[in-house]
Amino acid sequence: MSRAGETTRARWYLPTAGLLTAVAGSHLMANLHAGFHSMDLITLRKVELGFGGDPLLDGITLDISSGERVCLLGRNGSGKTTLLKLIAGDLQPDDGEIIRYPAVRIAGLPQSVPDGLTGDARAVVTTGLCELGRLVEAHGRISSGVGEDGQLGALGRVHGRIEAAGAWNLESRIERTLTRLGIDAESRFEDLSGGLQRRVMLARALVSEPHLLLLDEPTNHLDVKAIEWLEELIGAWRGGVLFTTHDRRLLERVATRIIELEHGRATSWPGDYANYLRRRDERQWAESKARERFEKKLAQEEIWIRQGIKARRTRNEGRVRRLEEMRAERARRRKDIGRASFKLQSAPASGKRVLEARSVSFGFGGKTLIEGLDAFIARGDRVGIIGANGSGKTTLLRLLVGELQPISGEVVTGTRVHIAYFDQHRAALDETASVAGTVADGADYVDANGAKRHIISYLQDFLFTPERARSPVSALSGGERARLLLAKLFATPSNVIVMDEPTNDLDVETLELLEERLLDYAGSLLLVSHDRAFLDNVVTSTLVIEGNGRIGEYVGGYSDWLRQRSANTDTAEKAVRATRKKRTRAPKSRARLGYSETRELESLPDRIEALESQLSRLQVDLSKPNFYKNEGSEIAAARDSLTELQSELERCYERWAQLEALAREN
Repeated sequence: MSRAGETTRARWYLPTAGLLTAVAGSHLMANLHAGFHSMDLITLRKVELGFGGDPLLDGITLDISSGERVCLLGRNGSGKTTLLKLIAGDLQPDDGEIIRYPAVRIAGLPQSVPDGLTGDARAVVTTGLCELGRLVEAHGRISSGVGEDGQLGALGRVHGRIEAAGAWNLESRIERTLTRLGIDAESRFEDLSGGLQRRVMLARALVSEPHLLLLDEPTNHLDVKAIEWLEELIGAWRGGVLFTTHDRRLLERVATRIIELEHGRATSWPGDYANYLRRRDERQWAESKARERFEKKLAQEEIWIRQGIKARRTRNEGRVRRLEEMRAERARRRKDIGRASFKLQSAPASGKRVLEARSVSFGFGGKTLIEGLDAFIARGDRVGIIGANGSGKTTLLRLLVGELQPISGEVVTGTRVHIAYFDQHRAALDETASVAGTVADGADYVDANGAKRHIISYLQDFLFTPERARSPVSALSGGERARLLLAKLFATPSNVIVMDEPTNDLDVETLELLEERLLDYAGSLLLVSHDRAFLDNVVTSTLVIEGNGRIGEYVGGYSDWLRQRSANTDTAEKAVRATRKKRTRAPKSRARLGYSETRELESLPDRIEALESQLSRLQVDLSKPNFYKNEGSEIAAARDSLTELQSELERCYERWAQLEALAREN
């Protein structure tokens, strides 16, 4: 297979994304991509790959250039992750050509952290620099033991190799990246939480300053603030980005092109997600009409050939050959895997009160997660739960359903309550059991909405073929596991559904169907999710974990919460500014200050207010999705302005505090 133009084998750098909102205003992107220019990064020509049966990728042709933010869309199992691995160099195609242009660096972030990865955070990040990274790591390790026998000579040899490679700036690059992502360089990777491990993996990819960044479902297990930071990261990236996601809000805001994988083929759709949806619907309509015409023609020809002797007497051999070709064409068509069509089973209605928390408090390790919570969930309520990673969202769910007992207060469960629980950690799945056995507990039939259905037929509603239904759980992909858990959940009648991060790994089509079914559900819903569109479309109220044990209750979904929070913040800021002005104008506070200091103290409140107004306007501009369609230089300039305003505001606050303290002392 031809490899013309290919550089050194690209590396698939591990998973993404426990991203830190605090660095949103940093110069990270400007530094990482200084000198990036518009250029072709990678080209695929008629690439094929299969693992038995029909090819998973069948003649894929595409190219990606710097400045593009390309989203791969397709159902679970359509080959999105496989295509990313081909581009990264972890897989080789059966046929076709992959051209990686000279000097192009590719870094990737798969969906999950690999088992067995150990060492401190700095060492893990350093591996993103390949051989140069190993030299820097060795230099640091040997330097710490220089006095031991032979170490001085080893240090000299490593020093010489780093000098020859001109790589002395790598260590400062590693430190800079760790600092900007808020990572403790000395922390042990294996002891970190899942979110922090993802943050380390992000640093590992970024430290190589890649021209092409590969992100496979980067929003999985991220909290909302982290996803918003990720949007800014992708929007400001000056190289190329190729990513898969089920998060429609992220997709809407950052994608400049969409590549759809279906039946092994790739279709490129220029423009944003809305344009893709419109043009996809038009194409599907045209294809359905073409299929109708083909089937009608084939049926007519089949009637003709069955006339037997009459057809032979016509001796129309060309027509017979065309019929044979049509039959062959139909046989070659790959079967559509269908669409999920699951339905929820409802138990008899619960009482009006479903769950009630009365002065509930809970914490552990000296940390208070929930304090004095009072909440009432009535029949038919759809409640979303929002909070940062580690803030206690899952803990709150477990308290409400009775899996945990509060330190103080009580949770009261209403009458006739039947709960179905979707666990984000998939603990209900037995790796050694079959798919069918997991849902039916070894039986051949399940009860579905009052009807008895064979387990194989029932699982086909969740897109499991008969062969897949008999396979072990351990063989399933992440998306298939999510669908299996839904199948198990919906086989049990309920009037309360509790779902902890149900959107992870689901494709967009299945996600939209789940939304529809939850909206039609007659019972109550408790939902933890980081998917902003999903929350907006499904829930009617939100519980927000705001820190220090406080849980706020808001009407509506995620967007409604943002508006209410913004209104509350504006009111509070106005009150604080009024208090500051009043204090600075107190005569006794300025009585013995110097003339210039007195004037400065008088002017600072107005200066602070003006800076806050500028900062607020700029933050509003940066929060608009269309802003990230501007040139990279405009985005970088706006982010620089944001940083400067924040710094100036901090200096003014510090100076105001100093002068007021001096006035009080005088």
